[in-house]
Amino acid sequence: MSRVCELTGKGVMSGNNVSHAMNKSRRRFLPNLTKATLLSDALGQSVSLRISTHALRSVEHNGGLDNFLLKSRDENLSIKARRLKTQIKKKAAS
Repeated sequence: MSRVCELTGKGVMSGNNVSHAMNKSRRRFLPNLTKATLLSDALGQSVSLRISTHALRSVEHNGGLDNFLLKSRDENLSIKARRLKTQIKKKAAS
């Protein structure tokens, strides 16, 4: 399973560990991913996603999963989130 947020696309970054003597060795910065179950108002069902805590705060700030998905770009979303977005658009149109 890749370490990428399903909603924001935030992934692993790389950098250096720097000691007091300024010696540098490579390291990885992992995103803070959690498994969250979010409720979709349009679909009337709960959806389980692996998202970062930053994304969870953004979802709450935007007023729920449906609003967040409709405002977000498709490039950042995972395949599962893109399918949810299209289902929500179809429900909103009808």
